[in-house]
Amino acid sequence: MVTIEEALRIIKDQKINLKSEPKPLEEALGHALATNTVSPFDVPEFDNSAMDGYALCGLYQEYRLVGEVAAGDSKDVSLKDGEAVRIFTGAKVPKNTMAVMMQEKTSVKESTLFLDEMPKAGQNIRRKGGQLTEGQAVFEKGHILNPPSLALMGSLGLSQLEVFSKPLINIITTGNELVKPGDPKSVGQIYESNSYAISGALQQFGFQHHQKTQIKDDFEATKAGIKSALESCDVLIISGGISVGDYDFVKQSLEENGVNELFYKVFQKPGKPLYFGRKDNQFVFALPGNPASSLTCFYVYVLPLLQKLSGYGNYGLPTYQFPIKHAYENRFGRPSFLKAAVVDGKVEVLDGQGSSMIQSMAKGNALAFVNEGEVLNEGDLVKCKLIA
Repeated sequence: MVTIEEALRIIKDQKINLKSEPKPLEEALGHALATNTVSPFDVPEFDNSAMDGYALCGLYQEYRLVGEVAAGDSKDVSLKDGEAVRIFTGAKVPKNTMAVMMQEKTSVKESTLFLDEMPKAGQNIRRKGGQLTEGQAVFEKGHILNPPSLALMGSLGLSQLEVFSKPLINIITTGNELVKPGDPKSVGQIYESNSYAISGALQQFGFQHHQKTQIKDDFEATKAGIKSALESCDVLIISGGISVGDYDFVKQSLEENGVNELFYKVFQKPGKPLYFGRKDNQFVFALPGNPASSLTCFYVYVLPLLQKLSGYGNYGLPTYQFPIKHAYENRFGRPSFLKAAVVDGKVEVLDGQGSSMIQSMAKGNALAFVNEGEVLNEGDLVKCKLIA
């Protein structure tokens, strides 16, 4: 058995071979860049108007209107002293423009423009290179592409990006008692739910499962199912069958398939019977079958590895500290990740901390970490990982 810190260190220290691939801009969200990016030109490429209004030559309150410039116009326009043109947001400002006045502060009579106030030199003009200059660094390798990143890359004319590939992930659930939701079930059977939780958690952080399989509690079936799953994935996530019961065949089946154990069992609650192994460049997590345990182990241990395999510079859920709303004592005998809700900057440990109880986790938004035997008073700070 290992400690939480030891388990996380083992995951962090894994040597990996990152793979990269070109991705169309519209498919690159959530991927990490595999190369450094520099701007191929100035942004903006030309002085342009930040407002719908009037481009002015000279600083006066009265001008001669001599034309109009719309966004996208490529013609060269030059103003003389005392002249103005109607201009629209994003349009290239004419030569000799000293300022742009927003239309709400103007009035027009025939061909004369009147301003409600004196203009200031340079106002409402977005200067060439004001955001980026040609050759300037934009993003470093490893930057995770969010929606604003995609917008910036698109503005640079980049339709395809070289990004780190995300791992192929297969999911196996085990259990004779499990029935697919929607199918009829008998007394003693339960509806399978863990694969939906794991699949949903993967999607929550920008990952997708490649294949999902359910296997009966049978040694040969488990061994064959693992063998098949390992043929088409980088990471295999198994739920159930990893404890020490008479029908728990996952650990032995992994050994039979050449998976080397890196750790088994973590001194924590929930999720003590957690397995992590490796076969060449493939990784396997065998999670406990209890729903809350399974999902907790995903957030704390599986997610960091998936992010590491995706080229992220930082991985794992960030930890925050919040004052607790009430006194609490950890009597579980192990360091614990507790289902919790952070509301208005304070954390509340929820009822229903059993490993099988998923309702409290569904209503919460955090995992609060409390050490073995730790006693907390109202207002004490608690480490929390936000999961929603």
